[in-house]
Amino acid sequence: MPPRLALSMGEPAGIGPDITLALAAGDLPAALLVIGDIDCLRARASLLGLSVDLREWQPGMALAAHQADTLWVRHLPLAVPCEPGRLDPANAPAVLGWLDEAMDLIRQGEMDALVTAPVQKSVINEAGIPFTGHTEYLAERTGTPKVVMLLTGRGLRVALATTHLPLSEVAGALSMAELQQVLRILNTSLQRDFGIPVPRILVAGLNPHAGESGHLGREEITLIRPALDALRAEGLQLTGPLPADTLFTPRYLDQHDAVLAMYHDQGLPVLKYHAFGEAVNVTLGLPLVRTSVDHGTALDLAGTGRAEAGSLLAAIELAIDMVAHRRAATP
Repeated sequence: MPPRLALSMGEPAGIGPDITLALAAGDLPAALLVIGDIDCLRARASLLGLSVDLREWQPGMALAAHQADTLWVRHLPLAVPCEPGRLDPANAPAVLGWLDEAMDLIRQGEMDALVTAPVQKSVINEAGIPFTGHTEYLAERTGTPKVVMLLTGRGLRVALATTHLPLSEVAGALSMAELQQVLRILNTSLQRDFGIPVPRILVAGLNPHAGESGHLGREEITLIRPALDALRAEGLQLTGPLPADTLFTPRYLDQHDAVLAMYHDQGLPVLKYHAFGEAVNVTLGLPLVRTSVDHGTALDLAGTGRAEAGSLLAAIELAIDMVAHRRAATP
């Protein structure tokens, strides 16, 4: 059976519909189900001059491998028609409803993985819904106490010890227990989802020069190094803490499988410089496979025909690989 992927369409005013429609350009070794508004997709296809056979799918229907020129859609309508580039808070509940539907279909065994197009956090918050990102939302809805964000592209994998926090709150959010939990999740996922039997993980320090022996901060001495030492005793292959400004060099990267950065803008600028437009955002620790694009909604590109679908295709390819690894590991 080919992997069955549920694709949430993302913010309808952004490029989510555009890059979703771009998937009809070729075949895929998976069964693909778009979860969104079929009328929005039809309107965007007409605007872009695309001929795509959009077919409505209902739960219980068989879903064949994806074929060019055709998209199957689980139609859950928007509150108001979408217009490219123009956000409307009235549609925010529908956007989150598409995620909920995807998770329900996975729980019911009708889908194997979730791939997400980008959402606009600001308009969801303007609708009165507290929302900090896909990662946190999926963790809450699946009852997962701890998840880890990882971005990967062109052979580089970067995970985050903390995610969407103001920089002033990062140090206070770190603890030995949290750091150990993140590293265990990362190590397990590299084994289960990426097929790496003994992962080798680089760990960045929090402070410049990894604290300069305590002269530029003591978190490396009091928190990070003790956490790593305890995990090494369990058998994890960890290197660090190392200064982030030298960790991201071939000397270290060529000998390791992933990097753990302490905060969002310590690791992701490097990853995105290295592989933007081809990178994939993965949520580790969930009871389901979830991959996503490495970019935002690009409201200025919506409906123009200039949106690139490379990151979405990479997210689909990685989801297919992750499902295959999990199937192979299941007795």
